Order: sequence, then structure tokens, then C-alpha cells
Amino acid sequence: MFKKQVTRREFVRQTGTTALAAAAGISLASQPWTIAAAGAEKVPDEVRKTRSYHPEMEYRRLGKTGIWISAVCLGGHWKRVDKVIGAKAEINPYNGPTDRSETDAFLKNRREVVSRCIDVGINLIDFAGDSEPETYCKVLGDRRDKMYLAYSHPASELRVPENRNAKKLVELFEAGLKRCKLEYADIWRLMALERGGSHSQADVEAMVEALSTARRKGLCRHTGFSTHDRKWAKMLIEKYPDVVEVICMPYTANSKVLPKDSLFGVIAKHDVGILGIKPFASNAIFQGDGSPNSPHADEDDRRARLTIRHILANPAITAPIPGLISIRQVDNMALAVRENRQLGAEERTELKQLGEEMWAQLPSDYHWLKDWEYV
Repeated sequence: MFKKQVTRREFVRQTGTTALAAAAGISLASQPWTIAAAGAEKVPDEVRKTRSYHPEMEYRRLGKTGIWISAVCLGGHWKRVDKVIGAKAEINPYNGPTDRSETDAFLKNRREVVSRCIDVGINLIDFAGDSEPETYCKVLGDRRDKMYLAYSHPASELRVPENRNAKKLVELFEAGLKRCKLEYADIWRLMALERGGSHSQADVEAMVEALSTARRKGLCRHTGFSTHDRKWAKMLIEKYPDVVEVICMPYTANSKVLPKDSLFGVIAKHDVGILGIKPFASNAIFQGDGSPNSPHADEDDRRARLTIRHILANPAITAPIPGLISIRQVDNMALAVRENRQLGAEERTELKQLGEEMWAQLPSDYHWLKDWEYV
């Protein structure tokens, strides 16, 4: 139950992250938040009115959007969901089940996970694969008012060279909304190349114009982008602060704030909301494969909570967005939000070791993630 409202300044003092905030250049005093584990007797009305509000969930302000989102949100990827539903092969987030006989079981799983998220107070879904927008909108059904939607559809965005002009980007976005039977997206967080710095200035201008146009037309309420490129992210935030309201960027069990010239300084200055992707480094933090009967399931749950506690201890991260594949994993994330953020000495030592093991176990196509050890 809530006992008192905890400001960010108080939280940082209580959990020993003052130095972290100072290193990142984050101003904490003016941004109150609620934390169910500590409790708050009086929850601000703007928080209580957020979608799927639950008194045992923590909510954080998503930067200058003013939206209050759950401290852990649902990342659209469903890696290893085949292990949960007994599918014959991996179900790719870019095309969904290839075996149509497995579609019903897959949609049932996604519907159950979304329903459980709503039940525990998780209130944002981030789309990042081509089949994700339509899949999630189908299982969400008439519960649109329960979830904030951060929209992206890679095949319609900047990763495809033919799409790199503002008019076409907006047309493709509008067509995607119609396919999903959506009047608007809460956030259009347009997807660029993983190495955003590879884009030309013309590409950047097309992106910025498209986002601005879509917001002006009411196709989305807020705008941003996703990137794996820190320098490019910093440039965009500084140059286009009115358009960059939200960014999706990596932050893992082994990520740390740079003591000098951290990206978080620019993020704080321009009040940008952060959705943290790859919190479990493509599952490299785990021992098991996500199977419900895995002998490693309990240990992997514990590792997941330890990782989330570490990430949430950085007050600049609004919410990590793990791809949850079962009701059990949803419940485990809700538990992680309620646990103490201050890691003990043994936990810090363990987290460091897990981080080293994580880097060693990264798939070859994820070695770039090591670039995000210091942010």
C-alpha cells in the first residue's frame, strides 16, 4: 500500500544513486514519481489517470510527453515464444508464425501476455518488428484505452532506402495505422539504420519533417526515434529538441553512466523520455531458453529481476522494455519493480560477473551492444 509520495531526489538519496544522477547531469527534484514498493499515501491525479493504473506498479513520466508509463513496459519482440507454445521453429517478429497451424496458439499467447500486463499495471507496448503492430492491435482489440502504443514498422521507415523522403514516410505511416485500425499512435518512434550516423543529412531532414507532419496531422501525439548510435542520438536531441520527445536505445545489465560527457546530460537537458531496449542482451544474460519447464527458469527469473533493478536505479531511464513471452515473465517483471533498487555488495559483485558472462555469450550479430557499456 502507498504510504507517501517519493520524489526523485528522495529516491536517489534513499537508494544511493546520487552520484549516478550527478554524473549524468540529471536534475531530479522537479520530477515526482510514484513507487509502489515504498508506497505513497497521495498519488497525483495525473498518475492515477494514466492507462491501466495499478497501485502496486510504479509509474514514470516519459519526458516532455507528459505521459506516465509503467516502470517496465512490453517490448514487442517475442523471441523464444516458440518454447512457450511448443512451436516447431522460432517465430520471427518480422513475419510472425510461418506454420499457419500455430497461429491460434501464438495469438492466444500474445493475448494472455497483454492481458496480464494490463492486470499488473503495465501500460505501454513498443512495436519494433514488421508483424508486431497488427498482431498486438488484433489481440488488444477493444482495449485500446488500456495501453499506450509506441509505433514503428521497419519496412515502412528509414531502413528501406526508397522510403527516405518525408511524404512517403508519412503515407506509409498512415497506411500502417489503417491496417491496425488505429486512429493515431501515442508515439511514432521512427526506426532508422542501426548505425544512424550512416544516414545522410537529407535522410535526417526527411525523418524530422515526417515526424513533424504526422504530429501536426494528428496521426501521432508524440514523436521520437530508435537508434544504436550514441553520437547520432546526441546530435538529433541537440539539433531537433522539439521533435525528439522519446528515444529507444540500448541499456543492459552491464551498462553504466559515463562519468564525463554522458549522453544522459543531453537527455536531461531536453527532457527526453527513454525506452531501454535489449535489457537482457538478446537473452545472453540467461542460462535457459525461456521454456516453462526449463531447469534454469527460477535462476533466470532472478537474473532478470537483478538486471531490471540495476536499470531502474538509473533515474534517467524511463522504462526498460523486455520482450515478455509468458504470464510468468510478466509477473516476474512486476515483482522486480517492487524490489529494492539498492544492490548489496554481493549483488553488485554478481551483477558484474553476469555482465562479463553476458558479453562473452553475445551472438555474433549483437557484438555492437558492447558499445553501450558506457552511455
